[in-house]
Amino acid sequence: MIYNSENQNLRLGLIGDVMLSRSLKPFQEPNYIAFKQLLEETDATFANLETVIRNQNQGYPNFTQGTPMSTDPNLLNDLKWLGIDFVSCANNHATDWGVTGVQAMMGHLQASSIPYAGIGMNLGQARAPCYIDTPAGRIGLVAVTSFYRPWNRASHQRQDVIGRPGINPLDFTTQHHVDHSAFNQLKNLSENLGLDKARRRAQAQFYSAGEAPKDGERVLTMFGENFQQQDNFDITTEVVASDLEGNLASIREARRQADWVLVSIHSHDFGGATAMTAVRDIDMEEPADFVRSFAHSAINEGADVIAGHGPHLTLGIEIYNGKPILYSLGNAIFQNDTIQVVPDESYKRFGLGPSSTPADFMDIRTDNGNKGFPSEPEYWHGMLGICKMEKGKLHTLEIHPLDLGFGRPRSQRGRPILAKGDTATQILARISHLSETWNTKFTIEEDVARIELPQQ
Repeated sequence: MIYNSENQNLRLGLIGDVMLSRSLKPFQEPNYIAFKQLLEETDATFANLETVIRNQNQGYPNFTQGTPMSTDPNLLNDLKWLGIDFVSCANNHATDWGVTGVQAMMGHLQASSIPYAGIGMNLGQARAPCYIDTPAGRIGLVAVTSFYRPWNRASHQRQDVIGRPGINPLDFTTQHHVDHSAFNQLKNLSENLGLDKARRRAQAQFYSAGEAPKDGERVLTMFGENFQQQDNFDITTEVVASDLEGNLASIREARRQADWVLVSIHSHDFGGATAMTAVRDIDMEEPADFVRSFAHSAINEGADVIAGHGPHLTLGIEIYNGKPILYSLGNAIFQNDTIQVVPDESYKRFGLGPSSTPADFMDIRTDNGNKGFPSEPEYWHGMLGICKMEKGKLHTLEIHPLDLGFGRPRSQRGRPILAKGDTATQILARISHLSETWNTKFTIEEDVARIELPQQ
């Protein structure tokens, strides 16, 4: 043996959504410094960079009903100082400032020497793995997102047309299953509102069969959703075949080029029984079934770890074929309400005029903190996952709960510290409960949850 990486031992850190708008360096709370030290002790730490890295004169605002995220390029130094080594950019906020914003972000990340995956000048680049070299070997990252607007996805180049910059998509179809009575009511609505006639007109124009599908005896399309008659009510989802195979091909490439393979999945989509019964996002308990199916396929093709994020909430953990799937790491740095610029369209959504300020926008959209993210503590909880690999296999997964300052003023909240006491108990209880679906068992000691796998 001549290289340390031949031992096949790795300490990999995983955190979730990073929406950065303020400096991270000035603070000295013991539980903040302890968090930083944990990141520094890993061979590499991953995060989902859910923003656009840009100067004020870079990019043009895209329409969004969420936060139009923007991060000063100088703050990339703060991320590196904290201990974040490589990132995913495959998420819905990467395109908040349009194609030129995507281009600006790639330039700033390259200038800062931060490896990234999930965006590119065309689909081939956005889908390609990025790599980071560590003392424990080379890590390949493939990053996908299922939540985006159609025009935000990167496109393939052709021999005569350049591709479109954007994100690496994981598109999926949704099928709503309804009983006989409900199906007949939907069919009656479609006929009497003329929706079926509108589809027939579209079918006679320049739309593809997928864009304007024909109704059948047991299948119809309404308001952009597909309905199928069966005996009960259910919702099923499935990854679009071209995106499935394209991303699995990238995973296979990373497997052959790296010692370790991490796959990042950004998704806002829920499934299971609670997806049809929950009144609030925090009451939904499972990812959509296409997310789990893709995660399993990714592991089957060579992924060592799956890092999920997107709903700004923690979700459960599954161990599949000895490989960890963290379905949502939750928030890690959540400074989305202290951005310094807001596009005109965002103000107009709430009836605000040209003299309004970012604080006016944040106040009105949350009803002064009484709805949305500021109103629920679960959005201000997250986790640091540390995967300890030995001889090429997962030995231990540690879950360190994170407290992002629920209830504090927006000028303070959003920076992670290691959660302690009652807050840590609440966070770990939620993760433990949501992991029961996959029979994942934890031991919890001193505010840290652990999963230990038997070694053969």
